[in-house]
Amino acid sequence: MKTTLKSLISCCLLGSLAPAFAASTVDLSVKGLITPSSCTPSLSAGGQIDYGKVAAKDLNQTSTTKLAENRLLLKIDCEGPTAMAFKLIDNQPDTSSNYWYLGLGLTPAQEKIGLVRITFENSTTDNQTVHISESEDGGKTWSRNNGQGFYIGDSLHAPSNPTDPTQPIPSTHFATDLKIYAEIARADGLTLTEEVAFRASGTVEVHYL
Repeated sequence: MKTTLKSLISCCLLGSLAPAFAASTVDLSVKGLITPSSCTPSLSAGGQIDYGKVAAKDLNQTSTTKLAENRLLLKIDCEGPTAMAFKLIDNQPDTSSNYWYLGLGLTPAQEKIGLVRITFENSTTDNQTVHISESEDGGKTWSRNNGQGFYIGDSLHAPSNPTDPTQPIPSTHFATDLKIYAEIARADGLTLTEEVAFRASGTVEVHYL
C-alpha cells in the first residue's frame, strides 16, 4: 500500500488601508512516499579484509603495487519486491588518487597511500542473473556499467535486465560477489621510513527508487 505525504504552504500580503490588488505569492510543496518494504544490506566476513604487513622493499618504486585479490559477498534482502539502488560512500574522502575508488588513507607526511578497486561479479536478483547499471543523476536515468565497477561519489548502482540496462528491476533477494584488491601508490612518492598503516573504510547505503 502506498501512502503519499503532501504539505502546501502559501502566503499573501494585503494592504490594510489600500485598495485591493493582486498579491505576489509563491507555493512550497513538500512530498514523499512511504514504502511498505525495507531492505537490509549485509557483507560476508563482517566486511573485513586484512592484508597484514607489507614490506616496503616489495613495493614497486615507479608504478603502483597491486595486492592480492579478495572477495566478499554483498547481499541486500528486502521484505518484498522493491525497486532499490545502492551506493558506496568513502568514509575517508580525499585520500584516494582516483576519484572513483576508496582511498587507503594518508601517510604521516600527508601522502595518498593508494586505493581499493571493487567490481561486481555473479550478480543475481531472486536467483536470476542481472547486470549492474549505473546512474549519475540520482536515479533519473540509467546506463550500462560496462566495467561493472563499484564506484564512489554520486554513483548509484542497481540490478537491471542484462538486455536492457536502462531500467532497474525490483528485487527481493539481491546478491553479488565483490572482487576487491588494494593498490599501493608508487613507493618513490611515499615516505616509508617508519611503519605506515593503510586502511579503507566505506559504507554501502540503500536508496529506494
